[in-house]
Amino acid sequence: MYQKRTDLATEARELWNESAAEKTVLSGVIAREYMRESCRVTHIQITDEQGAKALHKPVGNYITVELGSLGEQGGFSDAVEAAAAELMPLLAPAEGGHVLVAGLGNRAITPDAIGPAAIGQILVTRHLIDHLPDMFGNLRPVSALSTGVLGTTGMESAEIIRGVVDRTKPAMVILIDALASRSLSRLCTTIQLADTGITPGSGVGNSRAALNRESLGVPVIALGVPTVVEAATLLADLSDEAGLPAPDEELLKGFTGNLIVTPKDIDKNIAEIARVSAFAANRALHPTLTQEEIAAYLA
Repeated sequence: MYQKRTDLATEARELWNESAAEKTVLSGVIAREYMRESCRVTHIQITDEQGAKALHKPVGNYITVELGSLGEQGGFSDAVEAAAAELMPLLAPAEGGHVLVAGLGNRAITPDAIGPAAIGQILVTRHLIDHLPDMFGNLRPVSALSTGVLGTTGMESAEIIRGVVDRTKPAMVILIDALASRSLSRLCTTIQLADTGITPGSGVGNSRAALNRESLGVPVIALGVPTVVEAATLLADLSDEAGLPAPDEELLKGFTGNLIVTPKDIDKNIAEIARVSAFAANRALHPTLTQEEIAAYLA
């Protein structure tokens, strides 16, 4: 049977529920759903190794924020505030210290460009605080980095970030990256926050070196946005919805190959969601600044 791929913990929980018997209890996983601003939030906490094995994800917290329509009045502001409010508690281990924000992905491939696109809109303050403490001393020191990809740099993102961490000694790292979903409806409309770090490319079967507390030596928060669905996963889901038998794994792979599905207006979507992601990070990192003040600093 084909194993559907997703980077989202809420979808991994859905997949487990779909495959489990009615009386089976998902042990080691606590899930809560609630509204934040106009956005639906699902907070999944994996508490032990049994839960981690069931959902194929490390023990930790996974928070999914469904953004709604960014084009509607107040949609952008609500999305930023909701994501920022969920990110703020995850920053607690940094205790106001220096945070490195790293954008992962390939800026030349649009569905993979969320990291580089967001990094250009991060309010960096580490240098300002060092040189103009009277003007910027009330802000948290933040630095930013776009790592590129192995094919263009010759270095793993983990190697680059580890070197910067060793040199600059941040209290925490925030990673912004593209994710894979099982659902077309979640593409570019969802942000997942996780305090477990990230393994770039895992959702599409191209896993790179893991970026987490164990590999970097500091807490790592992942801010991910689903931008693609693997074609085989999409076909398997459509078969389920149509009540058809589960397709053979080899047949699926032979039919779809390495095909990845993404929205036709992905350029516009990436620009919008990158701005939401960056502004949410900025609001969480600099909570004394309003969205308007952040926009003025970045202008």
